Amino acid sequence: MRDAVTSLIKNYDIAGRYFDRNAIDSLKSYFESGTARVYAAGVINGNAAAIVKEAGLKLFEELPELIRPGGNAYTTRRYAACLRDMDYYLRYATYALVAGNMDVLDERVLQGLRETYNSLSVPIGPTVRGIQIMKDIVKEQVAAAGVANTSIVDEPFDYITRELSEQDI
Repeated sequence: MRDAVTSLIKNYDIAGRYFDRNAIDSLKSYFESGTARVYAAGVINGNAAAIVKEAGLKLFEELPELIRPGGNAYTTRRYAACLRDMDYYLRYATYALVAGNMDVLDERVLQGLRETYNSLSVPIGPTVRGIQIMKDIVKEQVAAAGVANTSIVDEPFDYITRELSEQDI
């Protein structure tokens, strides 16, 4: 897993260039937000089960057909699998948040997801909506914990939803 620093170095090394003002500004921004990123990850870690539970309840309130007979979260086993997947997305979004780099999401979450969801006939729309709900909950909790700039939370969640939405699943 790469972080923002190693990715930047790799890109400049491949181009055979010294750091320019853009690189320095990028590094400065990453380090300035580092404490907030780690603090936000701590908030997520301490509340992960509650975040997933609340997001699941909101998702199924918005889309009750998912938990009705024939829905993708109908039966206890499928419902539990949905919550397990939401926890999985939350955990990896947290890794990407701390790293300031989305490579871990490509490597560990998004590669192969299309095939898995296709084989299980999992609709992507509710998955995307559940991730968006988790992002909103996380932002509220991080703000309540005193992190002023909650926009740092957006990037990993938005990246997952954008990438899933672009997939023809």
